[in-house]
Amino acid sequence: MIDRPSPFEAAQRAAGVLAARHRGDLHGAEALLASFPDEASKTRGFYLLAQLSLSLVCEQTGQTFGELIQELSTHLGQADGSLEPPDAPDR
Repeated sequence: MIDRPSPFEAAQRAAGVLAARHRGDLHGAEALLASFPDEASKTRGFYLLAQLSLSLVCEQTGQTFGELIQELSTHLGQADGSLEPPDAPDR
């Protein structure tokens, strides 16, 4: 039986992955990614992190969740490969 973290523990771990990557610590980010016991836990963690992050943005901007998702979808549609690959550190 797999010992899965709670959804909030998984979201905290997912935030750690992003923080490590942002600092340029790719090995740390990889180690945190590898610490998820399975893909389902990783997916739940990143899903909850996205939900919480988008909710914070909605609170700050006054946008509805639907408006924010529409804006994000437009930006993603316009990106056309111009986003950095996941293994590139943020600048």
